[in-house]
Amino acid sequence: MPHYISLLNWTEQGIKNVKESPKRADAATAVASKLGAKMQIFYTMGEYDLVSVTEAPNDDVAMQVLLELAKLGNVRSKTMKAWTPAEATKVISKLQ
Repeated sequence: MPHYISLLNWTEQGIKNVKESPKRADAATAVASKLGAKMQIFYTMGEYDLVSVTEAPNDDVAMQVLLELAKLGNVRSKTMKAWTPAEATKVISKLQ
């Protein structure tokens, strides 16, 4: 399954209600699961407040998961599609 790395920052609403964030993280992983994806969420220090790693069947499902979470208004995200070393090796082996 394709992987997606999301870098997330709290919105003003999200940080104001940060004590609820563990429940929101559980709800986010449940939304992903319901849509056929698997999401892991990590709290981080530095430029980003959270990082998520999502496995989804395709780009459409990944986008839907992220939009479902974004519309709640607690985080803003920047997402990158990622390849495992094995997946990247297959692509690289096709180089001429």
